This record gives sequence, structure tokens and C-alpha cells, in this order.
Amino acid sequence: MLRYSVVLTLGLLAAGPAAAASWADGLFDELSKDFGSVPRGPALTHPFRIKNNTKSDVNISSVRPSCSACTTAWAVKTHLAPGEETAVVARMDTTRFSGPKTVTIFVQFDAPAFEEVRLWVTANGRSDFTISPDGFAFGPVKRGTTPEAAVNVTFYTAGNVKLTDAKAESNYIKTAIKESKDANGTTYYEVKAKLRGDIPVGKWYSDVWLKTNDPSLTQIRVPLNVEIESPLTITPDAVAMGTVRVDGEAERRIILRGAQAFKVTRIEGLDGDLSAKDSTQESRQVHVLTLKLKPGKAGEVTRTLRIITDLKEDNEVDVQISAQVAP
Repeated sequence: MLRYSVVLTLGLLAAGPAAAASWADGLFDELSKDFGSVPRGPALTHPFRIKNNTKSDVNISSVRPSCSACTTAWAVKTHLAPGEETAVVARMDTTRFSGPKTVTIFVQFDAPAFEEVRLWVTANGRSDFTISPDGFAFGPVKRGTTPEAAVNVTFYTAGNVKLTDAKAESNYIKTAIKESKDANGTTYYEVKAKLRGDIPVGKWYSDVWLKTNDPSLTQIRVPLNVEIESPLTITPDAVAMGTVRVDGEAERRIILRGAQAFKVTRIEGLDGDLSAKDSTQESRQVHVLTLKLKPGKAGEVTRTLRIITDLKEDNEVDVQISAQVAP
């Protein structure tokens, strides 16, 4: 089954004088991140993706932010063989600053040669609005469904600040704004983000940008993260049936879950020793398969079962079976 991650990023932020790009700069997908206007309080996190596109091993010797009081940064993995990937993660503490703040992150390499890369993170910490919750957190979502998440934005200014637009970075995300009032008569804006059903499988990190009629608050960033799962999942995806004697019997159960009701149409990889029985012949979102092993000879058993369903997309899943058969 297809697995991949999509990370949506903004254009580069101009910072400092132009310099010739080094081999180390070329390892990064991007060199800067602008978080825009943000309420004071929530932590801002961004991964700067790195891929070793050289023919030599690469080693990150140190990661240091220019403002250690307001920003922490670290490398998820420091040593990369050719083709390997990692990230330098930057985390800004918005309680530590007010107004515009730009932090430089110095990433030093000592292999294959010494080099230093400078990354920039910038944000405008404000106390005149809040976002609750901090972002659109969907959690795990089945592909093919169209869930919604919402945040409430409240402005605390003397002027008549209005939210005028909400735009997602990805066409797979649709947004909507609704003006409301709470029990105390305070105006707030409910911003909804809805996922399209054809969003690809993988972990998505994106932003929704809000616009207002206040020239000093031109855009507000609301982070969005979601993990899109295949329409068909299996638990567990590997079954160890332990030690079984010849002519003995071992039994295990696996659970199939679908984004919508389905039927199991075929199971490949079964034989006279290994059988499977579905808990139902009806179309349902959850099926329990009972696997039964009755081995006829000693030795190691390793099988891959392929379970095929009548779902229109991503309609099959594999499960690994292992056992040790004793005389």
C-alpha cells in the first residue's frame, strides 16, 4: 500500500546579505520559516527537512539558535549516509517575546567537510487576539472521509477588527468563516477546515492563513496537521503464532477496518495448513478474521496473506504470518 508524507512550505524569507549557496545549503528543502502573526502562548514548531544528496556521509556536529531563551533547535538524526533524510526542528516559545522576532539557527557540519548553514525562523507575537485551540488537529483520518476541524479566533482591540478571509496552502483543504457571539456578547470567528476525500495517504503538515482588515495584522497563521490512513487497515499487520506441534493447532484473530462498509472477496496465500474464516459475510466496516494453523510437518512457517476486498480504492492489505512447528 502506498505510504508517503507531504510537507507544505512557504517561500524563502529574505534575511541577511545574499551569499553563494554551499553544498550544505543544498541539503535543505528550505532555509527559513515565517510563522506570521501569532498569539502569545502556543509553541511554534517547524521541521527543516534535510536529505543527504551527496555521495559521502554527512555529519551534523552542532545546532545552535541565536536566542536560546526563546527558541530551541535540534537535529532528529545527526549522521546521514548518502540518500538518508532527517530534520532540524525549530521550536519558538511565544511567551518569551512580544512583537516581531527573528531567530537565526546555526547548523554546523564536520563531514564530509566543515560547513555552516544558517536557518531563520520569524514570528510576530501579539496579545490582542487568541486562537482556541492552537490549531487544526485532525489526528488519524481514513482516506475517503471528509472530516472537519474548527478553531475560534477572538480579537481584543479597541478597533473594529474583522476576519475577512481564510486560505489553506493546499487545495485538499477547504475553509469557511462564520462570525458569532459568545454568552457575554463578545464577537468571535469560527474558522473551519474540511479535508477532501481524495487527499493522499501520509502525514500532512500545513498552514491556514487568516486575513483581517487591520493593516498591522495582515495575516495570521493557524497550523494544521493530519495523518491520512488507508481506507483499509489491519491490526496487527504481523501475526506470530508461536510454537505449534505437528498435527497440533494454533489460532489467532486479526481485525480489518474500512472507511466504509466492505466485504472480503478473496484471501491469497492460504493452503491446507493455514485457513481463515471471516466473522461475517455481510458488508461491514469491521471484519474479524480467525486464522487457524494446523501444520503437517516440522519447520519454520512464514507466509504473506493478501486480503482483497470490494472497496473501490486501496482495497487490499497484506499480513505476515510466522510460526515454528515442532515435531
